[in-house]
Formats: sequence, structure tokens, C-alpha cells
Amino acid sequence: MSIILEAEHLTKIFRKKGSAPLKAVDDISFQLKAGETLGIVGESGSGKSTLAKLLTRLTDPTSGTLKYEGKDITMLKGNGLRELYGNMQMVFQDPVSSFDPRRTLGDGIGESLRNRGMKKEEIQKRVEEVLEQAGLDPRFAARYPHEVSGGQCQRAAIARALAVEPKILICDEATSALDVTIQKQIMELLQELKEQHGLSFIFICHNLALVQMFCDRVLVLYEGRIVESGTPDEIIQSPGEVYTKKLIESVFE
Repeated sequence: MSIILEAEHLTKIFRKKGSAPLKAVDDISFQLKAGETLGIVGESGSGKSTLAKLLTRLTDPTSGTLKYEGKDITMLKGNGLRELYGNMQMVFQDPVSSFDPRRTLGDGIGESLRNRGMKKEEIQKRVEEVLEQAGLDPRFAARYPHEVSGGQCQRAAIARALAVEPKILICDEATSALDVTIQKQIMELLQELKEQHGLSFIFICHNLALVQMFCDRVLVLYEGRIVESGTPDEIIQSPGEVYTKKLIESVFE
């Protein structure tokens, strides 16, 4: 499989006056292949969300490079960044706050399509299509974020991500705010989308059980560094780091 996304020595240092520099992401390198699902796990504060923001270009790295399909996207701006967002989308942890509460779900889903100059009728049709792909009735387009459940709102967020037909979905703790039953349904939806559309995923999560079910490979983050990598079964059955063992024990014991 071809490499679709590649990080090389990504580092992000936050500097605040009067405080010591914080290295949130520390020399991270990895490759994501087309059609692959890469899990990134670690406890709170391990650097997962900062890494997600680097990958989606929501923040600039202090050093290192990021490549999409071999093209350096590390410092993309303007039109180049908008073009990238057509290929790479993110699904956030809190679906409700990711939508504008004053606008309907359909408006939120169609925003990226309007920005591309698509006609109103075409946008409406596409919004209905992606809502159905995400397991929602098209009539949900007329509802507001506060009028639907957390699981329904996360489905709408997934529909929004699908609207521009991306090649990569980055899920940043996309199920952690949901109860176990709804979490299972969202995971089943993501698996269906992976199989139907050949999507590549970066699945950022603290739950190794979900990673084992969904991912092809996994990276374990600790204090901004990759401390272990391998298949989920390799990591879970034969962890090489004390930190990884503690993560596993917190889930499986």
C-alpha cells in the first residue's frame, strides 16, 4: 500500500512567559498507508490531541515535517490548506460543541460545500446523502445540535466530515463522550465507512479495547514521545514498556 501521510520528527514546544517550555510533542515520526487505520493511544496529557492538531494543520510544529501523498504540507496556508481539508477531515471528542448552536446540523454539514462554491440544490442533496451514510434520517438536517442526542450529533459530525469525500479521517477521542452502547454503534459505523469507502483513519483514543477492535497498527504515546509501536495484539499481549502495561491493566483487568 502507498503511504498517504508521513510525519518526520514532529515536535511542538509551547512557551509561556515565566514558565519552563513544555514539549507537548517530542520528535514523532510515523507513516500512514492508504486504507490503513493507525491507533494512537496514551493517557491524558500524553500529547495525543496536540498531535491531532499538528496533523490537521490546526497548529504549526516547532520543528519537523508533515507530508501528504509525498507533498510537504508542514506550513501550508490559504488555498493550499483548504485543498488539504478536502482530503483530510477531523471528528472531535465533543460533537455538540463542534457545531454552531445557532445553525442547523444541515447548515453545519454543508458549510464546506458552500465554501467550494457548490449550488444550493447540490448541497442539499449531498447533505442528505452523507446523513444517510452516517445512519441518520435526512430530516435531521433541519434539527439543531441541542435537539439531538450525543450519539446522533456525533453521527452528524461524521456526516460533515464525509461531505467533501476525504481520504483520511482523524478521530480525536470521537467516542469517549458517549455511553457504551452508543460508543459501540459509532465504532460499527466507522468500520462500515472504512470498508465501503477505503478510508484511512488515525484513531486517537485512550481505550486499548477499542483500538484492538478497530486498528491495524498502534502507537503508544507517553510525555509526547512514541514509546512503543506494533499491531494491537502485539502491544496488548507483549507490551515492552511499563507505561503500556499499566494502560493495558486499566482496561483489561
